[in-house]
Amino acid sequence: MNNPDPISVFRTEAAELLEQIESGLLDLTRSLEDRDQIDAVFRGLHTLKGSGAMFGFEALAAFTHHCETAFDRVRKGDVPATHELVSAVLSAQDHMRALLETPNGDHDAMSAALLDNLHRAVNGAGSPTPVTTVIATNPVAEKAGGLREWRIRFSLPANAMANGTNPLGLLDEMRDLGDCRIIADTTKVPELATLDPRDIHLAWDVTLKTEKPRSDIEDVFIFVMDDMALEITEVAVDRPANAAVDMPVAKAVIVTEREAPAVQAANDSKQAKSAENVRVPAERLDEMMDRVGELVIAQSRLTQLAGTAADLGLRSVSEEIERLSGELRDTMMVLRMMPVASLFSRFRRLVHDLSRETGKEIELITEGESTEVDKTVIDRLADPLVHLVRNSIDHGLEQPEERVAAGKEAKGKVILSAHQTGGEVIITIKDDGRGINRERVRAKAEASGIIQPGATLTDQDLLQLIFQPGFSTAQAVTNLSGRGVGMDVVKKTVEALRGTIDITSKPGEGSTVALRIPLTLAIIEGLLVRVGQGCYVIPLSAVEECLELSLEDDLRSRGRSFISLRDSLVPFLRLRELFRTGTQPDQHQKVVVISTGSERVGLVVDQIIGDHQTVIKSMSKLHHDVVTFSGATILGDGSVALILDVTHLVAAGQQQEAQLRVAG
Repeated sequence: MNNPDPISVFRTEAAELLEQIESGLLDLTRSLEDRDQIDAVFRGLHTLKGSGAMFGFEALAAFTHHCETAFDRVRKGDVPATHELVSAVLSAQDHMRALLETPNGDHDAMSAALLDNLHRAVNGAGSPTPVTTVIATNPVAEKAGGLREWRIRFSLPANAMANGTNPLGLLDEMRDLGDCRIIADTTKVPELATLDPRDIHLAWDVTLKTEKPRSDIEDVFIFVMDDMALEITEVAVDRPANAAVDMPVAKAVIVTEREAPAVQAANDSKQAKSAENVRVPAERLDEMMDRVGELVIAQSRLTQLAGTAADLGLRSVSEEIERLSGELRDTMMVLRMMPVASLFSRFRRLVHDLSRETGKEIELITEGESTEVDKTVIDRLADPLVHLVRNSIDHGLEQPEERVAAGKEAKGKVILSAHQTGGEVIITIKDDGRGINRERVRAKAEASGIIQPGATLTDQDLLQLIFQPGFSTAQAVTNLSGRGVGMDVVKKTVEALRGTIDITSKPGEGSTVALRIPLTLAIIEGLLVRVGQGCYVIPLSAVEECLELSLEDDLRSRGRSFISLRDSLVPFLRLRELFRTGTQPDQHQKVVVISTGSERVGLVVDQIIGDHQTVIKSMSKLHHDVVTFSGATILGDGSVALILDVTHLVAAGQQQEAQLRVAG
């Protein structure tokens, strides 16, 4: 196995750091006085700068240093945190990504412009001194003036050394700050028989005399502060220098002993979770998924062979292999699942930037972030959701004065939510804006030749026109919209994922766009059926029930194509006629009732063979226009079975029902 490239590992970790910094900055916009968020952003910038310099990303380290210095001044209280400063660092953070991806590129002009913006934000916050001068001076130290005495008591988590923390290094850094006296607390060192030499059992009581400020002492522990028990107190100047040192050791650790158990328990839990997680490249998961798919196909073939054999031992082994492959498949599917929180979190920054750009007050609300979807689905949904969110903000939400005049709150809301229903996930984008102007949509569609003037359309069909290529109701082309390309991309991507889009809109109340997407694109449970001489797979998650259709009932329903199901009429499609098999129907046909949302359609088949673990194979480019099928799979005998596109079939059935109602 090849060793991972250190630069690639750094880039991955740096990308995660940048995401953490961005999340911290966005959280800070809600509460500019949040000390925890200020410290978290500073630590992220500090780590990124140090790691960048270590791996040779000098431009990244030098640029990040200015942002770190600005937040250091905020942390020390020299300047307040402002929205302008947060926005400046957010813009700088985007530039850090560019410096990370192309370290040798020409970034000087952009760096200078962003740093100038950063300096103005800091100066506007009340500092007459440019940020860059902070490197040479320490305002807090200057204000402190004279020698100060500090008492520092700290203990590290037991596994600190295993994670790369050297306590001797921390003590050496404190010695560099001034006159330092150190006492080790050994009260928690266990008996030799039970002592683990890899763990830390000591605590330390340090008396430090220095002209440095408290923040310099905290900086010694900046990388371990979240995982340790730390107490820093200032000793009165006129107090004897040995007063703190001469106290009994047991009394010196009273505070530490009170704090340490809770902190240590949290640390142990955090370290345990960290130890359980392993970073695996997505390509390896995809490759493993392919292998599991091939195994499922081989297992299906073995099951078919065992079913025709008289050897009971072979059947027993076949059943065991089937059970194990099913468990392996389920485990593999779980490995590929990711919470949609990783998708939703990307839109906080987008909404923040669009709020500043449009002058609208916007609140982003996310719901159902723990809902899990296949990684491939999440990756491919990112761009469509960007278009939908931008569309909601630009076309949907009004300006604050318009909202107030309409009796609404000045701040508009965009709600991103997700929930699972059967074998699909429904992702909803909802706003409380003005809603879709149906008259404008119709007028634009007629002017563009998409529909004939005066054509009769259902409300859903009219709303679906916004997904037509080149369609836009914007009065002018802006940075956000007006070119008519975004919603077309949304529809194509969702259909490629075998999903559907539903739209509802109420004038003056807002709009809701719901994306129905399969949970996975790799392996599904299917219902194997026969139509004529061919076999087909219906996704089991869409199947509601199966009924028998006798030859007499079939003949009586000619011209109607409806079945009565619990006091409701359900349209059905004869797949034998749809596929033009040229065969006679079986005497006892079956109706498989499928549904998408509230719409139901029956599919008439000749035989229901049974459930089938379906490994989805993509159709070739020659068949991309065949909308009836969403893919194919290989059966145990090596033959190919096509997978029915449930969404298309339900739509076809509903269209047939509408035509019959109009005719009748």
